Amino acid sequence: MSGVRVLGGEVERGDEVLTPDALEFVAGLHRSFAPAHAALMRRRAQRRTLGFLPETRAVREGDWRVAEAPEPLRDRRVEITGPTERKMTINALNSGARVWLADLEDANTPHWHNVVSGQVNLRDAARGTIGFTSPEGKRYALRDDVERPAIVVRPRGWHLPERHLEVDGAPAVGALVDFGLHFFHNASLGRPYYYLPKMESHLEARLWNDVFTAAQQRLGVPHGTIRATVLIETIPAAFEMEEILHELRDHASGLNAGRWDYLFSVIKYFRDAGPDAVLPDRDSITMTAPFMRAYTELLVRTCHKRGAFAIGGMAAFIPNRRDPEVTGNALAKVRADKTREAGDGFDGSWVAHPDLVPVCREIFDGVLGERPNQLDVLRPEVSVTAGQLLDFASTGGAATRAGLESAVDVGVRYLMSWLGGNGAAAIHNLMEDAATAEISRSQLWQWVHNDVVLDDGTPVTADLVREVLAGVREKLEGDHLDPAVELFEQVALADEFVDFLTLPAYERIG
Repeated sequence: MSGVRVLGGEVERGDEVLTPDALEFVAGLHRSFAPAHAALMRRRAQRRTLGFLPETRAVREGDWRVAEAPEPLRDRRVEITGPTERKMTINALNSGARVWLADLEDANTPHWHNVVSGQVNLRDAARGTIGFTSPEGKRYALRDDVERPAIVVRPRGWHLPERHLEVDGAPAVGALVDFGLHFFHNASLGRPYYYLPKMESHLEARLWNDVFTAAQQRLGVPHGTIRATVLIETIPAAFEMEEILHELRDHASGLNAGRWDYLFSVIKYFRDAGPDAVLPDRDSITMTAPFMRAYTELLVRTCHKRGAFAIGGMAAFIPNRRDPEVTGNALAKVRADKTREAGDGFDGSWVAHPDLVPVCREIFDGVLGERPNQLDVLRPEVSVTAGQLLDFASTGGAATRAGLESAVDVGVRYLMSWLGGNGAAAIHNLMEDAATAEISRSQLWQWVHNDVVLDDGTPVTADLVREVLAGVREKLEGDHLDPAVELFEQVALADEFVDFLTLPAYERIG
């Protein structure tokens, strides 16, 4: 394999996925598309005024639809998300959900072991041969009495490299490694379905479409076999929903309201835009906030206008069987959230735990009845303006001491888990991924740099954040505590805002 170097260590059964032909396939994608990818990443650095693009008006006003959905993706009323760790893979496949989002991105620390073993597990899952025995001797296997969900793989975002695999002396594009290895080994089985994260423009969707077209041609797979659902989880992408679907229309399946990353993107994009763009505590920003409501309503209308599915946001709660009161209160919130989504016309929604699958399914069953989806709910009454998407001042709420302390506590806890190799962390009865830490640290950066005063009159300063951080360090213990604290301070308080905390975090892992 000329020009291809694997720099990571050995991983059990890694030779089954890191075959010469598979690596050459990934290298071919990298060579073809790395220049365009680099240009798009440079474009991201050019901050621009947000609005609906005048140059793509014809797309928004045109008469077109995405390709008809294949049978496994026509009913998506419950989707469960989670990393590709072996036991969690089996639990997801046994959950009764219609779709499993197999997460190689925000719920996965990109240790080389995780990258490769995730592909091994996906390969076994696609063939129905996956099993696992825990160190305690507990056996996990696929159930015969449950219909298995469609597997939809989420590769890494465009911004992340894969330094353990070099092509012609340069780190491979992480997204192309994840997609390329999975597609090469599983496309022949059918159902090569993907979730595409963190795009910021329709031009990035065009790149994905070009990758899909080339990959299918190179393996002799019919054009349009790949189907992709795009997470609308950045504020620039919210203004280009129709254009993104149009670029991917032969391969598009739908859009997802990735609410936590969307909130992070809003904070990041407007971090230095002044007081009107400063948001309150994370916990007080609900999906009924005007700017979040505008985002989700536009997403449903856009999807159904174009024949694509609208998938709702995450229910991250983890039921606590030892505390019925906590569980009861949380389930009430989950029900209210899913009821709102089903009533708004979403075709399905996300949960993070198998125990929430029946809750979500019950609510969508009640709205859907015998129908597989709500594509017929066109929402013609919805008309969203740029001003509504950017109306942060109407959010309400406040910056509080409890919110600041929670941001530091949760951010450090998550980074401890991430650095240890677990990107899906159970924290305070919630299943958290990288978006949690991103919101925490970006919000503190915004508060410090905009001279925010807490509701008790305390100014938010770097010294205050460091004081709280020191308190968190004293009360926590465990592996990776010191590097997690150092990393959190770096990304929350650096003079120059770090675009993604996973970039400096990646430099700290093997």
